Amino acid sequence: MVRIGAASPKSGWALRDWFAGATLFLLTAAVVLWQNAHVAVLWDLSYTLDSATRIALGQLPYRDFPFAHAPLTFLIQAAIIRLTGRVFFHHILYAAVIGGLGTVLTWRIVLRTLQERVTHAWTIALILAAPLTVLGIYCILPFPSYDCDCAFSILVAIWLLQGLAATPEIRSTKQSIARGFASGAAICLPVFFKQNIGLPFVAVCLALVLLSLAAPLIFRHRRASVPRAALFAVLAGATTTLALAALLIQGTVGIGNYIHWTIQFAAQRRLPGLHDMLAVYRDPTLLWTLPCAAIALFLLRSPLAKARSAQVAALGLLAAPFLFTLCSLFLYDDADERGDSLLALWPLLLILAAAMALFNLFKLRRQLNLRALLPIILLVAINGTLMSQQLWGSTYAIWPLLILLIAEMIPFLAEPKPPGAASRFLSRNLALALAAGISVTLLICGAFYTASEERLSYAQFPDTPVEHSAFPQLDGISTPGPYLPNFDELLRYVSANILISDGLILLPGEDPFYFVTGRTPQFPVLLFDPATDPYSPAQVVEQARLHQIRWLIVKRDLQIKQDPTPQRGATLNALLPDFTLSVHLHGYDVYMRR
Repeated sequence: MVRIGAASPKSGWALRDWFAGATLFLLTAAVVLWQNAHVAVLWDLSYTLDSATRIALGQLPYRDFPFAHAPLTFLIQAAIIRLTGRVFFHHILYAAVIGGLGTVLTWRIVLRTLQERVTHAWTIALILAAPLTVLGIYCILPFPSYDCDCAFSILVAIWLLQGLAATPEIRSTKQSIARGFASGAAICLPVFFKQNIGLPFVAVCLALVLLSLAAPLIFRHRRASVPRAALFAVLAGATTTLALAALLIQGTVGIGNYIHWTIQFAAQRRLPGLHDMLAVYRDPTLLWTLPCAAIALFLLRSPLAKARSAQVAALGLLAAPFLFTLCSLFLYDDADERGDSLLALWPLLLILAAAMALFNLFKLRRQLNLRALLPIILLVAINGTLMSQQLWGSTYAIWPLLILLIAEMIPFLAEPKPPGAASRFLSRNLALALAAGISVTLLICGAFYTASEERLSYAQFPDTPVEHSAFPQLDGISTPGPYLPNFDELLRYVSANILISDGLILLPGEDPFYFVTGRTPQFPVLLFDPATDPYSPAQVVEQARLHQIRWLIVKRDLQIKQDPTPQRGATLNALLPDFTLSVHLHGYDVYMRR
């Protein structure tokens, strides 16, 4: 990349850095807390909190009960339970803190990316980070989640990798080896938060480190951007971390069990086909947004760039998709259509970023380094995330990764080509104009998207006053509808009528029952969802008898709109001959074994 009059990066934080960082942190955390003050999705909460509770009580996933997810999110929540007790607000506070830190960390990574490459780097970095105050890691899904934690761990790993070549002082000292080892350890952590994100991420990171090591030999570089010792330290850190993790897993739950549930079973239940994976790139808006971007790039990187009119036209064409997204707020009344318009920016930006990455690989093949390869790491992590629920369902935690891609693209777009063709207007103002236009769009449309709860529309939020729970364990939980009062009624009945030693099945398991009661789960499955439940109806009956389950609690009034319980009717028909109705509560039927 060509430097465009930028100052050299400075170490340490100035007063304006502390003020900006504190503002980004507090605004993001405030949005997370505001979200939790009026909505709660019991389906997701129950799985995370009840699973963490059973781990806190000493049960081990993969060995003692089937578990399709990587462990770190649940281990963190279990640690919070062990350290601070079973109080819902503590987990929300965790989400708010991680969300705020994610926004600040993204801002600092963007600043490193832009320094030495554009003017106004500090201002542009802050502008690009601003939308994350409403689209941050935990803003859209505001309670503990493995996708969100995985996104944060990726930001930490990228920050460490980026720091290996941040300043000449680090490159020339032994500190780079220690930082390289830490970077290698960090790139492994996402694997243990979310498999479909972490596995591609660690694979591409290690592959690109090997490529960086081989590049000087292949292309005869005179000087590497990162010392070879630091790159070898990255490999050593990753190898050591994976080896220690494998030993720990083998010594606790068994590596065979872990691979079976987190790889084989999870892929069987959740891995989409190639057709579904590529669906994101078949968005109809690409039929006009891609040509706009292609023409703009041609205008900017051809002799036509000498003309002020060509520069203005290119800027207008690049802005067109974002202006349309802003206009969609007025064109559409439906929150779903507004959300689709915002999410349609993802495939456009991913395609442009992929084209930029390929161009840079060809251009910089003789100066290959980790900084040049960062867009590839981001693209792999994002597309790994989209394997889970494609575009609409998967992007809620990875908006910071999109911001990092945008930060990589802005210097590429603002770089004059051919050299000397750009006027002062282009070289000094295009980067700032692009950043401002993108940021305004994402900030305004993102605020509407988050506030509309469009991503949470799989749950019901009636237009009624927000309800709270009377139980201290659920301090901080709030959501409209009868769900919390009904759950309180069930909890009171269970406390008065069911021995703490009695085993229960809760079908489908939508409520954080074990988190509130502190009871030890005796049935292997807590949430009867295709992604987590390996049993057929006949096997459920067999397991219920094997574990001497005495009570069956069936929730009638679900908060989730579509009950994803596999073969719910068949499961109930198979279970009910062994049970008799004990009580009919608001929203629940409680059965006792005959």
